Amino acid sequence: MREKNWQSYVMNLNEKNYRIMLSGYIDGELSPEERTEFEKHMAGCEECRKEMNTFLRLKEVTGAMRYADIPEHVWDHYWRSLYRRLELGLGWILLSIGVIIILGFALFCLVKGFFMDPAQPLILKIGIGAGGLGMVVLLVSAIRERLFAYTRDRYREVQR
Repeated sequence: MREKNWQSYVMNLNEKNYRIMLSGYIDGELSPEERTEFEKHMAGCEECRKEMNTFLRLKEVTGAMRYADIPEHVWDHYWRSLYRRLELGLGWILLSIGVIIILGFALFCLVKGFFMDPAQPLILKIGIGAGGLGMVVLLVSAIRERLFAYTRDRYREVQR
């Protein structure tokens, strides 16, 4: 019984070796002796022949595939536009926030007496504060839109 297990183990080991040799055979990397031994095994092993045919079809399909060559100027444009959009967008956001804070603080300093007067109702202070802050945000937004439109005006150089 033990001898049969040993033979089964050796057969499985040989089968694994032939499966390992399969890719070397397909790629033409086996020595002439290995190639001859492998071909003898293939003549008697239907399972290995099926696997080899599968690998040969796979090699044929993958060998016919080609990467699409993307021109260098396309990559350059892609990276420039991506980074440019991120930088410009972040720059405008930070500039807008900074201007809103500065103008909001200046407005607060102008009407500080009103906000510090305890005689004024809280709702009036909130309303005037929100209105003033809204005006600052709209002012910054309008200036930003005008700058944006001016820099992208295709007819700027046209004489009227």
